[in-house]
Amino acid sequence: MTSRTIRLLGLAVMTAMVVAACDIDAGDSTSSTGAAADTTEAAPDTTEAMEEPTTSAGAGEGGDLSGNIVVSGSSTVEPITARVGEAFDGANPGVATSVEGPGTGDGFARFCAGETDISDASRPISEEEIVTCDGAGIDYVELHIATDGLTVMTNPANEAVTCLAYSDLYALLGPESEGFANWSDANELAGELGAPNAPYPEEPLVITAPGEESGTYDSFVELVIADISEERLGEDNDFTRADYNASANDNVIVQGITENPTSLGWVGFAFFEENQDSLKAIDVDSGDSGCVAPTTESIASFEYPLSRPLYIYVKTNDVASRPDLTAFVDFYLSDDGLAFVSEAGYVQIPAEDVEATRAAWEDAKG
Repeated sequence: MTSRTIRLLGLAVMTAMVVAACDIDAGDSTSSTGAAADTTEAAPDTTEAMEEPTTSAGAGEGGDLSGNIVVSGSSTVEPITARVGEAFDGANPGVATSVEGPGTGDGFARFCAGETDISDASRPISEEEIVTCDGAGIDYVELHIATDGLTVMTNPANEAVTCLAYSDLYALLGPESEGFANWSDANELAGELGAPNAPYPEEPLVITAPGEESGTYDSFVELVIADISEERLGEDNDFTRADYNASANDNVIVQGITENPTSLGWVGFAFFEENQDSLKAIDVDSGDSGCVAPTTESIASFEYPLSRPLYIYVKTNDVASRPDLTAFVDFYLSDDGLAFVSEAGYVQIPAEDVEATRAAWEDAKG
């Protein structure tokens, strides 16, 4: 993949103060962080580049930039990007950054259609999406920016369930569990699978979870469902049961869990942590790991079986003529920008991964 750019951020990047990000509701499906309605193209900038702009603490050029940056994709990554956009736009009143979170799949659809500049993603781009982007002439770079842990959860009133193995989750949520209305309906299937935490309670099984447009759904299927379904049903059966309350809005999922005492679902770790007073995380056992609770430490070490990387994908076709976009990503990958990862409730990536991400961005800029 090739891309060209003008290396932009000059001395002002090193001296500009980061404007503190306002609190952002992590569950909003759309966030507008722009402070200006300027629709003009970004003005060219001839400022000499610094040696390593991605480590700068500045949020931009103190108002010299202008343009509109459009971000769509994962509702999981949205809270991070929205905070970055808030800080960046605050330091650059001529820039308006819009961030929405309809889901990773929907975000890639817009991205590959040339409608967005950045696609937030809670999974890697798929082969089909790669083909679509290639066919549309969209060049991009994948940037790993954080780590998340898919958090399987229920209502705190559900004292009977404390840990579920992958085989338990398949028995309750997999394609063969269609029609199970009570937890106990899965007991026979769990017995076939050798699921270690059956039998389950004779209580209503009310599932609220991400839908197929969500990267959180895709990650769950890949990690939990796919291997078991392929072994039992053959290929092309890597999906969950369809008869549940599906939503791309994580706050809707949280609400569904809190309103039903014997509920079951999963979200990104930040949404659980933000609402943990009204939710109960269920430990997860991969079959080899034993029961592991999702915590910042277990997710960072990947001890927690449902840990996963989070990404942004940046369109690189026209970064040479988009100083606003280039400066935004430079800030995103700076120490101050990546600090919003933990502020949003997710887990910072190790230093060596940060350097690899920054190097990938520098290479993409040319």
